[in-house]
Amino acid sequence: MAAREYRVLPAPTRGRKAPGVKTPEGRFALGLEDVLNEMARDGWRYLRSDILPSEERQGLTSTTTVYRSVLVFERSLAPPPLPSGPPEPEPEREVMAEDIARSLSPDRSDT
Repeated sequence: MAAREYRVLPAPTRGRKAPGVKTPEGRFALGLEDVLNEMARDGWRYLRSDILPSEERQGLTSTTTVYRSVLVFERSLAPPPLPSGPPEPEPEREVMAEDIARSLSPDRSDT
């Protein structure tokens, strides 16, 4: 089973203006599309969005619950890199005249 890692980002709360995009819904969708495409370029796959409670301080002594929208992304952890290209060949040994003479000598015993 491949190991995975996750990344959680706050969902955009405002849209992005662009030529031809006039409605608030269209601008919001464009802002969300920008986040999704940016994460996809880095190898992250969009998994889901969630709305989760978050307790925050309000004043000096009280807390309030705020609900936050987040986007959840996942990607596989990369396996260890394989060596690139073919293995390097062993350095070639120069054949010396003595090596040739030794291999041709009659006192060499072949078993």
